[in-house]
Amino acid sequence: MENYLVAVVGAGPAGIFAARQLASQGVQVVLFNRDIKPGGLAEYGIYYDKYKMKEGLRKQFRQALELPHILYRGNVTIGLKGDLTMSVLRELGFHAILVTIGAQGTKWLGLPGEDLEGVYHAKDLVYHYNKLPPFSQREYLIGKRVALIGVGNVSIDIARWLIRDLKVDEVIPVARRGPAEVKFTRKEVESVASNLDVKALDNELERCRPVMEAVGQDVAAARAYLLSGMEKSLESTSDTRLHFDFLASPVRLLGDAQGRVCRLELSDTTLVKDGNDTRSRMLGTQRIIEVDTVIYCIGDKVDEIFGLPLQDNEYIKHPSPRFPIEGESYEVYDCGIKHACEGVFVAGWSRRASSGLVGVARKDGENGAKAVMQFLRGASQLRATQEVLDALAERLQALQKPVITQVELKRLEAREQQEMLERGLADFKFASNDEMLQAMGLA
Repeated sequence: MENYLVAVVGAGPAGIFAARQLASQGVQVVLFNRDIKPGGLAEYGIYYDKYKMKEGLRKQFRQALELPHILYRGNVTIGLKGDLTMSVLRELGFHAILVTIGAQGTKWLGLPGEDLEGVYHAKDLVYHYNKLPPFSQREYLIGKRVALIGVGNVSIDIARWLIRDLKVDEVIPVARRGPAEVKFTRKEVESVASNLDVKALDNELERCRPVMEAVGQDVAAARAYLLSGMEKSLESTSDTRLHFDFLASPVRLLGDAQGRVCRLELSDTTLVKDGNDTRSRMLGTQRIIEVDTVIYCIGDKVDEIFGLPLQDNEYIKHPSPRFPIEGESYEVYDCGIKHACEGVFVAGWSRRASSGLVGVARKDGENGAKAVMQFLRGASQLRATQEVLDALAERLQALQKPVITQVELKRLEAREQQEMLERGLADFKFASNDEMLQAMGLA
């Protein structure tokens, strides 16, 4: 395998662990990253004060990037509008390409009023408070009465930020399904449980009771789960009122004369049995709640302009993969020519958007690497590895911008550690690319 060179595009958990898997087999890997720092959602998606978790992951990433067969190239965007395109990578002579860029597209519902001021996507706000450039430098005008569309872990993270940092008046998670079908974990609830309006929750449960019991759902069990974070809840730091609006599907966002969202129109829903599962169905009865901010917490989709065949918000995988791993396809497929995109693979959220946390991304990245290795065993070596690396170096030099290697990363990490200690903080990161480049002596 030492004579093969693979491009891994994206340095989040899936990409880093995929690169490690390939390097452990002797494959030479160039790990491209849009951002200066590696880590992806492990660095910029996990809630900012989960210091122990983040540092544990950073340690694993450092160890991977120290492997001799991995070359890190950060601050390099791959894509149709990037520094290099997928076509260029193939022309340079990489023997295979594994795409692990995550789900960088922004998913909306297509409702009237989504373009109003005060309507945001959770992904952008998570990047903002986790200091990912350029989101870290953007201004987000958050009001006092905030509706969250969705009830997963990301919704709770956003609620936590709104409650504990911004101290808004009201946070209203809106769910098209019922209290028994929330997607957040018990552990996540602990961060916001002290602000939960229990009386409002009980009233909401009673409103939902006939619908829930009609499909065999246990109201008492749902209540116990929603209140499970109370015992170990974080001490309240604000008077924010947190209350849920279940069995409600957003249909329209209304704005004021200044073009800012001021109301959210909801359609009441019911639950119907669908085999062993349930699904929601709109009833047609509509109501309006007063809000001044709406945040979509509905997951993400892949980047539409990256340059891979796309269908239903996903990159197309080979329906009959030649190199399946655990029964799953990692090969990119072009429906136009009805053939695999030879040597191109996807893993992590690029393969299945917004699916699972770091552990899932890690396993999927490693499985993607295994699929790549199966492909390489039958692939011809078209160009010597060093020739490809030399040609790549020329292309990167022509960009006339700093390209970040492991050497610069160590320099940046040392500076951030120094700043953390001098400021007496539990963690510290520079919030702009200019600051990071200056810290590395590149600006």
